[in-house]
Amino acid sequence: MKIIYHCYGGAHSSVTAASIHLGLLPADRVPDSEALCQLPFYDRQGHDQHGHFFFMGRDECAHEVFFTARRSRLVVLENIVKGLADIFDIPPAEYLLVNVMQNVNWTMKLGGYLSRRCGLIKIGRPIVTLGTRLAYSQVADLVRQVKSQIGGYSEEYPVLQQKQFSLGRFGGRDSYGTPAGRQYAGQQQIVETAIFKFKKKW
Repeated sequence: MKIIYHCYGGAHSSVTAASIHLGLLPADRVPDSEALCQLPFYDRQGHDQHGHFFFMGRDECAHEVFFTARRSRLVVLENIVKGLADIFDIPPAEYLLVNVMQNVNWTMKLGGYLSRRCGLIKIGRPIVTLGTRLAYSQVADLVRQVKSQIGGYSEEYPVLQQKQFSLGRFGGRDSYGTPAGRQYAGQQQIVETAIFKFKKKW
């Protein structure tokens, strides 16, 4: 199954949810701001990358986890995914769209606007990370609901992938790479947008 977390800008809540799902963030406690800022893709997506599906990794049940930005076009995203699934003969049981926007608070919106829209990263990033920490329990609950709906997960939610990767320069000038000497355990290479390989119906 392909699990796709989505939010307005694809830089904060959906990345956080996908990271919790994969075990890159704890599900039972709120991480500090540093842990959030060290996440791949957190507060890094640019406007030109909205609408792309980014692969985050595989969970312990081998489900593929993605995130995407759909701005305020929720219905458009749902219609496009449903339409493409029909064209490429993808059964509904093979994908799951998860809306994380319901867990976004005004602190996240303000910080995200300042950091991503206005480019005021030094001001906006601390604000959006504070908002993410305030909403963290709700986001973690959403991920638990997703895993409960799918079934087959253990309570510990261990991470399947074990490879290391570098953040590179995601999002252009607003990005920063992995700090020197630091590695991120339990993560695999994620450098390109997702490509779904299914046969057409005709």
